Amino acid sequence: MAPALLTAQNCSNHVHLIVGSNPLASARCAKSLEVGAKPKIIAPAGADVHYVLAKRIEVGEVDWIQESFQDAHLTTLGREEVANVVDAVFVTAGGKTKAGDHISALCRRLRVPVNVVDAPNLCSFTLLSAHSDGPLQIGITTSGKGCKLASRIRREIASTLPPNFGMAVERLGTVRRRIWEEDHRMQTLEDLEVEADDDDAVAQKSTFNQLVTEADQAALKTRRMRWLSQICEYWPLRRLASITDSDIDHILNSYTTSSSEVPPLNTSILDTRLQPKPRIILAGSGPGSPSLLTLATHRAIKTASVILADKLVPAPVLDLIPRRTPVHIARKFPGNADAAQEELLNLGLESLKKGHTVLRLKQGDPYIYGRGGEEFGFFRDKGYNPIVLPGITSALSAPLFANIPNTHRSVADQVLICTGTGRKGAAPEPPPYIPTQTVVFLMALHRLGSLVESLTGISSGKEDAKLDSEDQPSRSRPWPPETPCAVIERASCPDQRVIRTTLSKVCAAVEEEGSRPPGLLVVGWSCEVLIRLNSGQSWSVEDGFADFEDLEEDEMAHNRPSSAATSSTK
Repeated sequence: MAPALLTAQNCSNHVHLIVGSNPLASARCAKSLEVGAKPKIIAPAGADVHYVLAKRIEVGEVDWIQESFQDAHLTTLGREEVANVVDAVFVTAGGKTKAGDHISALCRRLRVPVNVVDAPNLCSFTLLSAHSDGPLQIGITTSGKGCKLASRIRREIASTLPPNFGMAVERLGTVRRRIWEEDHRMQTLEDLEVEADDDDAVAQKSTFNQLVTEADQAALKTRRMRWLSQICEYWPLRRLASITDSDIDHILNSYTTSSSEVPPLNTSILDTRLQPKPRIILAGSGPGSPSLLTLATHRAIKTASVILADKLVPAPVLDLIPRRTPVHIARKFPGNADAAQEELLNLGLESLKKGHTVLRLKQGDPYIYGRGGEEFGFFRDKGYNPIVLPGITSALSAPLFANIPNTHRSVADQVLICTGTGRKGAAPEPPPYIPTQTVVFLMALHRLGSLVESLTGISSGKEDAKLDSEDQPSRSRPWPPETPCAVIERASCPDQRVIRTTLSKVCAAVEEEGSRPPGLLVVGWSCEVLIRLNSGQSWSVEDGFADFEDLEEDEMAHNRPSSAATSSTK
């Protein structure tokens, strides 16, 4: 089968006849309107009309001929300048049908382009999978062998183009047109000078007897056009995309009738425009394991030129940072949080002013008690719009790794994420008791006694847990002391630890077992859905995390060549 002839057709004011009113008919109408054509729908009055198509009909963008297809439609609904013959026909009913066969045969007899969906043998033309960017259009076809594959290929090709490359095409087209117009104008002036023979002229110009060859004239006229052709052929697309409107004027003014062959644009200046602009990235590193980083954050770690990391970002994540990349760790400790935060912000701002790509690496998710919103506002006010990359927050993932479902039918139907430390280190208002709610407290273990006392109203007996009576929150229903809870520390890391207990015993458990930050507290009846304490047991301790080891071994086994394959290559 011979390949199809690919063409770009001017469809301005053409009449496109679309048979059907289904979603495909709506898409065909949208494409016709996009190219400046006038679509007309052929469908009976009682037909179901796609809602988008109905809206276009309502506003007058599309004409609806409320009747079944008739042969006369092909020769009566078109433009007057082509004897009322329509310019193209689209049949949107799926599969091969008698109506499709008939319309295709009739269109071919009248030499009207026809497209029948899912019937390549009935089509005289097919629509390409097109990428459009201003004057730039890229069309892909698989000749009816696979429209999904054509779309995939089109996306892959379009992704390799510089952003807004259509604007560069527009500018280069402007250069070409203006060069051609100027050369044509100069030729016209030369012809007029030859025809203007002045009988009264007293003297001749000094160049009157100068020999002018045809080769010289051709070189002068084609020099700029030849240079334009060369840069379109050989320059990288990113360099072409960096040409500005002022560059166009410079190009047109550079080439004169002199014999100079100096290029009108300095490529080194253009290439400096391609240098990465300073940018700030706010990214979450997840709960701890490098396996839980998003691909976007992993890429940012590898490509950033300066990294500002939280103190609690685990060492395995920091180990991914290339050795050449400067890293600053936040010097946050009790009483110094605000000063350390200000120091990081200033370091980031200084690095941005030097043209760096700055990665602000946070634990968990940037917007879950990570001050990400504050940092976004700070850098935006300084003229830098941050890129924000999400991270898996420990508030939702740590319970999962501890076999605690945050929600469970008939047990917990809501999740609340709270902080145990408010502004200036103050204790925030504790949440009221709701039996069907799971509450996750972040940044709370250092004042666990105070938190438990504020929840239950029962003093833990610890010095840091005493509250004045006037500071006691007024609640009609305190948390029951027997409410299950769990302290989860270093979630998803090899040294993960889970302490399962109740509100009445949690302070004693942490005091005896010690602290292993960072950690969080999960409170609610969902804590005992999958794992319960034994009768009479005050608490239990689970050490270690190895859930990803099996996955890594499976991946290694999958990539390892089989024994049969190995033997066959010997």
